Amino acid sequence: MGRVEGKVAFITGAARGQGRSHAIRLAEEGADIIAVDIAAQIDSVPFPMATPDDLAQTVKEVEALDRRIVATQTDVRDYAALKAALDDGVAQLGRLDIVVANAGIGSFGAAVDLEEQAWQDMLDVNLTGYWHTAKAAIPHLRAAGGGSIIMTSSAAGLKGYQHLAHYVSAKHGVVGLMRTLTNELGPDMIRVNSVHPTSVNTDMIHNKATYELFAPDLENPTKDQLVERFQAMNILPIPWVEARDISNAVLFLASDEARYITGVTLPVDAGSVVK
Repeated sequence: MGRVEGKVAFITGAARGQGRSHAIRLAEEGADIIAVDIAAQIDSVPFPMATPDDLAQTVKEVEALDRRIVATQTDVRDYAALKAALDDGVAQLGRLDIVVANAGIGSFGAAVDLEEQAWQDMLDVNLTGYWHTAKAAIPHLRAAGGGSIIMTSSAAGLKGYQHLAHYVSAKHGVVGLMRTLTNELGPDMIRVNSVHPTSVNTDMIHNKATYELFAPDLENPTKDQLVERFQAMNILPIPWVEARDISNAVLFLASDEARYITGVTLPVDAGSVVK
């Protein structure tokens, strides 16, 4: 018997990285999946984003676990489209129990130099997209008699970092949204929590733009040099965590093991928040 056997999970940003990992981990434990991803580029993001082929790979890997999945190319900034995708998924799979608001983007720059569009895109995806996700899901969770909403924030949702004013602001906003929803939805037995990773070993950190942020003084940093720079953020002597480490936290918060845990900011951060 899986830890989320018979449940249905809605995951945004599911085409690759943490989102795909969450879909696979929850499917391993018995959940069927409703997956969405923009699977397209946003101009202010300085590295390649997921593609339709990436989303198709998520579908393939979930189906290989003998679980059902309904996947749609959908932008979380578009509430009507997001709601339609979720409603269709629930119609096909029968219910909704778990929501993982995970879709996110990254870009960099000193606050004084940020382009207006970069700021707006960040807030629209990394904060408004989370509100859209919750807003679309709440009626289905109420219909199911309760459930769990997990929001991917960041260590940057609990402390500030240079050259990330828009990202830090959005991720702090996620905490405020989570805490408000905790109070609003508790009477419906809907739990709301956030997870706060340090750097995660995905395409979102392994790209030229991120390397330049961490090693601006090095033209072509070696792997060892990059590991050293990333590791400097953490207390535990590791440069980054794996996506599955975050997925295990998501699984716990989604499961009945966490049935009375709500309103929690859970770091999975190798100690970076308290460093």
